[in-house]
Amino acid sequence: MQIDPALVRELARLLTDNELTEIEVQDGARRIKVSREPAPIYGSAPMMAPPAVAPALSGPPAHAKEDLGTQEEEVSGHAVKSPMVGTAFLSPEPGAKPFIEVGKPVKAGDTLCIIEAMKVMNPITAPEGGVVKEIMVADAQPVEFDQPLLIIG
Repeated sequence: MQIDPALVRELARLLTDNELTEIEVQDGARRIKVSREPAPIYGSAPMMAPPAVAPALSGPPAHAKEDLGTQEEEVSGHAVKSPMVGTAFLSPEPGAKPFIEVGKPVKAGDTLCIIEAMKVMNPITAPEGGVVKEIMVADAQPVEFDQPLLIIG
């Protein structure tokens, strides 16, 4: 069997132009197959799908401020931020009393909330003592890395 170099080059060009990894042609008893390894993909861990939008609540959360047409006052204190991407839970289990409430004191090391990531429940603890000034997430809300969860003052 005689190989036609022009045909092989043409098949290789088709592979490249169409981003294929393999092409095969047959003409009677003659069969030619040209293949190549896909280009390696370098990078970090795969990207996660963006979190689903939380369903709308029937009313504003208990900790929400009403807009009275005035400037919102800045809440001072230490913002506790999410150390990971996941889902924030404000109580240990559905229907249970929340870990924290606005206006209530917390001590360093107290559990503030839980972030579930990859089926693991990760407690988020208070880095310092103080009073809970504002809760910035709703129960079962998806959170991003470094997103503020609450403010302790």
